[in-house]
Amino acid sequence: MLRILQASAILALACAAVLRGDALAADDYPSKPVRILVPYGAGGAGDLTIRLLANKLSQNLKQPFVIENRPGAGGIAAMRALLSAPADGYTLGEMGNGQTISMSLFQSLPYSVLKDFAPISVAASFAMLLVVPPTSPYKSVRDVIEAARKAPGKLNLGAINPGSTQNLSAHLFQQVSNAEFTIVTYRTTPDLVTALLRGEVALGFDYYAGLESTIGPDKLHVIATSGEERDPLLKNVPTAKESGLPDYVVTSWNGVGAPGGVPAQIIGALSAEIRRALAAPDIQQRMLRLGLQARGSTPEEMRNRMAADAAKWREVIDKAGIPKH
Repeated sequence: MLRILQASAILALACAAVLRGDALAADDYPSKPVRILVPYGAGGAGDLTIRLLANKLSQNLKQPFVIENRPGAGGIAAMRALLSAPADGYTLGEMGNGQTISMSLFQSLPYSVLKDFAPISVAASFAMLLVVPPTSPYKSVRDVIEAARKAPGKLNLGAINPGSTQNLSAHLFQQVSNAEFTIVTYRTTPDLVTALLRGEVALGFDYYAGLESTIGPDKLHVIATSGEERDPLLKNVPTAKESGLPDYVVTSWNGVGAPGGVPAQIIGALSAEIRRALAAPDIQQRMLRLGLQARGSTPEEMRNRMAADAAKWREVIDKAGIPKH
């Protein structure tokens, strides 16, 4: 009995030491610069989201949060580097729906997106814009669908990069509209815009940040947005849901994660600091101007969102018959 009591006391002391160590780590965190690995090139929506957040975190926490762009291999390069980093909270990574899509686009990944990383917080969300050429006869989503049903396969849907959220959103549109289109893939957003202006594409799919300068009178017309609610920058434009497609909701998002094994105290403290940073009026306004809605989350909420996105896009990819890499 004495041995059992002694063992219990030792175990209790060990647990207390671990908890005390985590608390100290969180209290002292960060005590040096923090890296954030971004799986995209500079200048895109994902990169800009994390740069704005990193600047605010640097101001609030008095330590540099340094961006490292590591594009390539469909985001795998950055995620592998994140996974191999020490689990101490000083190397973070941008994660989002792009990582959940990759789960169904690749035959195998060198990691488990849902098991090997620690979600921290969502950073920003952004809906897709559904745009038509300046001289288009289509004024609504319903107009486009009705025209496609009268001439199956004759109308083109345009989006960039096979496997991108933009491209998959076009496939989802075809699937839920019960109409037959031809989906045309373009290398860049400017290429898509050129095709739209020439009338080669009946309906294009891309983000506000990429299309902003091409929208307006005698330019591209936005006939719908893809979010659950109307876009704050396009309040007069209905959502696809409002336009008769209740199953068409596409919201891209970016967030911050860490290698699995980072102490829970640090994950919790980081999540709270990210939510505080994103709630700042200047961050809200600057992201909104880019078509981004800044809104943080708990680690659990981010994990649930990743799991839901993985299931959603797996179904879209399977139905579309998109080959895996």
